[in-house]
Amino acid sequence: MLAVPEGNPSSPHAEGRAARAALDHARDVAAAALGVRRTEITFASSGTEAVNLALFGAVRSGTPGRIVTWAAEHQSVLAAVRRLQALGRETLIASVDGDAQVDVSAISPGTSLVSVGLANNEVGTIQPVAEVIERAHSVGALVHVDACAGPRWIPVPHGADLVSFSGHKLGAGRGGLVLVRDGLRIDPLFFGGPQEWGRRAGHEDVTSATAVAAALQTVTGLRSSKSQAAMDQSQMLRALLVELGGTLTGGAPRLPNFATCTFGLSMEQALGSLRLSTTYATTDEEIDRAAEVLRYVLSRVPARG
Repeated sequence: MLAVPEGNPSSPHAEGRAARAALDHARDVAAAALGVRRTEITFASSGTEAVNLALFGAVRSGTPGRIVTWAAEHQSVLAAVRRLQALGRETLIASVDGDAQVDVSAISPGTSLVSVGLANNEVGTIQPVAEVIERAHSVGALVHVDACAGPRWIPVPHGADLVSFSGHKLGAGRGGLVLVRDGLRIDPLFFGGPQEWGRRAGHEDVTSATAVAAALQTVTGLRSSKSQAAMDQSQMLRALLVELGGTLTGGAPRLPNFATCTFGLSMEQALGSLRLSTTYATTDEEIDRAAEVLRYVLSRVPARG
């Protein structure tokens, strides 16, 4: 990031051309990491913007029909869908099971857009994305995958029309990215110049685009080795939570770095739900330290049944 030129990539002067070259390189790196064409990559400022651009962009360009999502999706998805509902679009926010997994039967004829997470961001349950894509396409609906949570650890199934990524969830800091299937036109949230294939007007942030692309490239190469290490650590944490009286939450399959539980299942206790998640840099020593802290804290808190 320190070597990224500071010029405006839309300007023809030397600094602008250098910035344009850096942005083009970032787009090529991101496209290669995701196995798509460079024209399918649109950089954004964050995961939240990436989600909103995908959903509002698809709805504005699409035909009327029902928008389907699920109650355990991230707030950026749910808030956007509720806004679309307030604007007059028919929506269905379907329920999930006790593991926060979606039910694909919520997708029925008359659906025009489906939004599903790659994995639940609170308990780590991996969603049946490939099945969602197949069913949605069978009724003529577009599919948006919120891949802000999970791509460090698992690949995104191919076939979605729109996919949103978050820079900070990848370890890139600020920034976001939307994958827009070739041939699909979406309307922009911001109006002005023709930047980002006409999908996002405004001065491109070359630094964050470079960081997001580099992070995608890195996690693509490290998924296998890092996922196994994370699974080993999360199993240690899950065993610890059970030992301390926790009730494990989330389903299988789940993201390998998640250990989630509640200490009791009443409403009051569920509000004390705990999520422990690891990163590529987490060490076994840090797991041991977490165990010490949890044992100390929970030994001082009266158990509630």
